[in-house]
Amino acid sequence: METRIEAVVFDWGGVLIENPAGPLMAYCAGALGVPVEDYMRVHSEYGEAFQRGRIAEDVFWQRVCEGLGCPPPKSRSLWGEAFRAVYRPRDDVFALAQQLHEDGCKTALLSNTEPPAMEFFLELRYEIFDVPTFSCAEGTCKPEREIYEIAVRKLGLMPGQCVLIDDRPDFIKAARNAGMNGIVYQRLAQVRRELVSLGVRVH
Repeated sequence: METRIEAVVFDWGGVLIENPAGPLMAYCAGALGVPVEDYMRVHSEYGEAFQRGRIAEDVFWQRVCEGLGCPPPKSRSLWGEAFRAVYRPRDDVFALAQQLHEDGCKTALLSNTEPPAMEFFLELRYEIFDVPTFSCAEGTCKPEREIYEIAVRKLGLMPGQCVLIDDRPDFIKAARNAGMNGIVYQRLAQVRRELVSLGVRVH
């Protein structure tokens, strides 16, 4: 007997919203008055620690600005300001999540993201997600097995009862290795078809 899908887990950036990575890099570089390439190079040194919640935002900016040789940002939370500025939700994907939720399927969020972005998500008070899981709150991130296990445990389900929708093939591969089902997001129609093939009611 096949395991029935009881929960659909959505990635945030690149699935529920337009991928914010490029616009975030451009926004922060502009705010600091440095070339985007320079900002990206230094950001890559400290971004993961920030995303894992291992360093606070003020420490992140202190290290980034030391690496760039520029003064620290005047904004209380430049990352939060930047995230709000580039936030572009995909209404059709949110509508899918809402339909699933209303039909009794559990819905969840699983995101590699930083504390200011997590705070913004919580401020938005999306009621269509039963549980959110954020890398910065858990100290682990995709594609590490632990974060998938945390997300499944929060749902109170077995991995095989859950399907992750993510735009990163490596993250989907890791989810499958952890026992979950996975769909690589390309476009909404394709995701809907693959959900139906897994036995999920979509209309």
